[in-house]
Amino acid sequence: MRIVRYRRGQRPAAGVMVGEYVHELLAGPDRRPGRRIAPLGEVSLLAPCEPRTIVCAGSNYGSQIREKGRTWPSRPALFLKAPNAVAGPRAAIVCPAEVTRLEYEGELAVVIGRTARNVPESSYGAYVLGYTCANDVTAADWRADGQWARAKSSDTFCPLGPWIETEVPDPGALRLRTRVNGVTVQDASTSELVFGVGALVADVTRWFTLRPGDVLLTGSPSGVGPLKPGDEVAVEISGVGTLANPVIQGR
Repeated sequence: MRIVRYRRGQRPAAGVMVGEYVHELLAGPDRRPGRRIAPLGEVSLLAPCEPRTIVCAGSNYGSQIREKGRTWPSRPALFLKAPNAVAGPRAAIVCPAEVTRLEYEGELAVVIGRTARNVPESSYGAYVLGYTCANDVTAADWRADGQWARAKSSDTFCPLGPWIETEVPDPGALRLRTRVNGVTVQDASTSELVFGVGALVADVTRWFTLRPGDVLLTGSPSGVGPLKPGDEVAVEISGVGTLANPVIQGR
């Protein structure tokens, strides 16, 4: 099932994709589709969830660790992105005027479906609603702050979408590709994750209580590179979808 948030007119709403049509999302634990709303092309998709907490795993692909010459981690390296950074499909990524190097980081995002605390790795699936595409946009200049608040959490720095795919048989066997202006710049498999989804959920929920709609970003493979105003960046994950966003100049 593909769960969406959309706007048709002024009001945002939750829905379910059935073929190329958006249907209303009926209340209840089984999340059944209701009446047909409109073809996908007649609505504006929003970020598919509204997380209060966004936890990210850094240096979690073997290819990136080797590319950067980093030490193999003994446990996940975690950091946070603020909720204000969330943006939806086709929403513009805004490059702040002071930033001279903006970077894309295509990632698989895990969307939490029920309150999660101290989750055993073997039980992680019971706490996951589904998966979506993410772009962990980073202002590389601002890493020099000594902490990553500005670098990772400026407005529009966390595009998510296009929907939450609830039926992913194996999140450790997905192909992830990032393209800038149609050119493939990242091409990897989630089988390369150092810490898989279950291990990440278990580790994160030791320290953070995650609630429905919260998001866990699983890391980005090798090939992270620059974006500039006028570019379009797309993150495609097999079995999940494609998230595309233009880049514009900010003030």
